[in-house]
Formats: sequence, structure tokens, C-alpha cells
Amino acid sequence: MFGAIAGDVIGSVYELTRIKTMNFQLFQKHSRYTDDTVMTLAIAHAILHEKNYAGSMKSFGRRYPNAGYGPAFFEWIFAPESRPYHSWGNGSAMRVSPIGYAFSTRETVLSEARKSAEVSHNHPEGIKGAQAVALAVFLARTGAGKKDIRKEIHDRFEYNLNRTIDDIRPDYRFDVSCQGSVPEGILAFLDSEDYEDAIRKAVSLGGDSDTLACIAGGIAQAFYKEIPAEIVKEVRKRLPQEFLEIIDTFNKKYTE
Repeated sequence: MFGAIAGDVIGSVYELTRIKTMNFQLFQKHSRYTDDTVMTLAIAHAILHEKNYAGSMKSFGRRYPNAGYGPAFFEWIFAPESRPYHSWGNGSAMRVSPIGYAFSTRETVLSEARKSAEVSHNHPEGIKGAQAVALAVFLARTGAGKKDIRKEIHDRFEYNLNRTIDDIRPDYRFDVSCQGSVPEGILAFLDSEDYEDAIRKAVSLGGDSDTLACIAGGIAQAFYKEIPAEIVKEVRKRLPQEFLEIIDTFNKKYTE
């Protein structure tokens, strides 16, 4: 899941200052973790400690309230009850990568992805987006080739993956919906040559860059198995100690 977090940190400064090029500085003074990272770690924490997803997300959200949540999700975090609000936003998809690592069958990954999504994002597109990303991570982790990943995600979720990032980039605009960002995040991975290339392609779309890079990065790490050491170093120094402890514990249990 560190690949997803690194994508979030790299993409964070380009969410408002959007770019349409792959030639950009990976880290800047204001590069930081956002809600994508906080919620990804909340999911990982829930898995590690067998907690329910909603409770873990609320707990993390309340401890880190300034991470850039959308208004509806922010209200959900602080509401006394955990009622879903029929969202199709990509918040369900950006937080789901730990599920692709932690569970051992397609059926369990899809089931857990649904559970993690529907506590807030219970619109069919919100659930679909979470399941697609989690399954892509699982397939990449377990040795599937890009051709097979493309086919299974396309056939199961009917996302149009018969495009390239170069095809999409000129007309693509900021889009926080699952249906308008999850396929593009997956394609940034499918078009890539390595982890860094996947992140650069995702950010270069000029959209919801932190989430696009988070989605692409989570799958890319699972597929390529490594992240450049300099990226790991730069990301880790921008994270609180609590986050690092969760990452290291999760990695030791599920990825080493």
C-alpha cells in the first residue's frame, strides 16, 4: 500500500495546480499526505486489528481532520452514526489498496472492498470503483500480466480500458467520480514502464492528481514489486510516526 501513499504525496501539489506533462518535480516544499493516505491507513489498521472499517475511518479522520476531505465525507466522519450517503466519489477507490494485499482470493477481495466502500460510498459506482482497484492490486500482486488485468477489470466492471493516457490527456478534466477517475488511474498503471512512470502518467492527466496517482501507485507497486529508494525516503519523512508504524507492520505481515 506504500505505493498508493507515495502517489498521494507526489500528486498532492498538483490537485489545484494541474499539469498536462510528465516532466515535473516529484517532490516540492508543500508535498504532503492527504485524505487518501489517512483513509488508506485507516483501512490497513482495520485489517491488522480486525476492526470495522467505518470505526477505523472515523477514528483516523477525527485525529487528522485537516487532510482535505470532501464536505460530505467530513460530515460523515464527525456524525454520531455511520450512515452511508450514496456517494459515487472516488474516496472509496483511493483507500482500498490494503485489501488487495491482505486477502487471498478474488471473492474475498471483492467482498471486503464492497464492505469498505459501502459504509460511506454505497452508490453502485462507489462500490464498483473500490472493487476494481482492490482487484487490480490483487491481480498485480499475484502475478497476473497486464493483458490479463486489463481484460478482467474490463469484463467484470465494464470500464473502458482500450485507451491510452496520451489519448485521454488532451481533453481530460478534474473529475472526482469513480466512473471518471478509476479507469484513468488503472490505465496510468497499464501504460507504465515502472512505478515512477505510472505516477507521472497519472499526474499528467491534469485531474484529481493525488487520487489518480494513489490508484495507479497502489497497483504499480503490487506489479513492479519495488519503489525507487529516493521516493520511499522522501515520502517517509513527510509522514507522522503513527503512519510509519502502521506501514511497517502491514508490510511485514503482508508484503515481505
